[in-house]
Amino acid sequence: MSTLTKTLIVLLTISSIFLCGIVVTYVANADNYRQKYDNLRKDRDALSQTKDSLTKQLNEKVQQKDDLEKSLNNQIASLKGQVDDIKAKLNTAEREKAELVERTNNFASVTKAFTETSEKQTQTLNAALEDVKQLKAEQIKLKQELDQTSTTLVEKIAIIETVAAEKKRLTEEKADLENRLDKLLQAGGKVAAVSPPVTPEKGTALPASPIGQPISLKGLVSQVDVKNSLATISIGSADGVKEGMKFHVTRGDEFICDILIVDVDTEKAVGVLELVQQPLKVGDNAATNL
Repeated sequence: MSTLTKTLIVLLTISSIFLCGIVVTYVANADNYRQKYDNLRKDRDALSQTKDSLTKQLNEKVQQKDDLEKSLNNQIASLKGQVDDIKAKLNTAEREKAELVERTNNFASVTKAFTETSEKQTQTLNAALEDVKQLKAEQIKLKQELDQTSTTLVEKIAIIETVAAEKKRLTEEKADLENRLDKLLQAGGKVAAVSPPVTPEKGTALPASPIGQPISLKGLVSQVDVKNSLATISIGSADGVKEGMKFHVTRGDEFICDILIVDVDTEKAVGVLELVQQPLKVGDNAATNL
């Protein structure tokens, strides 16, 4: 065998070995790429499932958001309806309040009727002290009627205050009438009876003034005209009120304002508000002396 042949055989053998190595390397790498492909496909499938799951969750969240928004809109609409109902009730309450104020003003005419009835009864006091007793009985009767009237209006606070003020005014008028009777009896040469003192209470009449001293005039605020700064009191020329007199208005222990009388009627007087410290109300006390 020649050297060339041997060389070719060696080269062929080396080539075969090299080729086998290449084939082994290819096969090994082919299996590795297959494994990577399978892994990548698994990862892709897992990511696809994750994407589907997240998409589903997103859709659920969007649906929840839509449902919540719809619920909130319904609640807002319901609240708006409640607000409208409350506004309607408020308007109704304001109308009822206006009606009560009007009824309170109309009650002044009832008070005037009581006053006229009381004055008619006082005309009988010019003869004797017995007539005074009859007037007291009549006043008790009027007081009972007034109490019965007030029970029917127990929920009407403004009217209750007016009734209470009327009761106080009648008590003051009784003391004033007794004082007038004393004067008439003394003018006729008779012995004047001692008038029982009016129990001093907060917001009630004081004892009748002795003969020879100025009589302290007391009344109640019956009407208020805030726009024109005017007020009407419940006593007039029949009680000794004259133009130019000044009445001090109080509520309890608080000073409210002064009323300068500019127009006098028999049963009432109208004046201009001065030194106003607080808003004037119907039923406030008005007196020439504090």
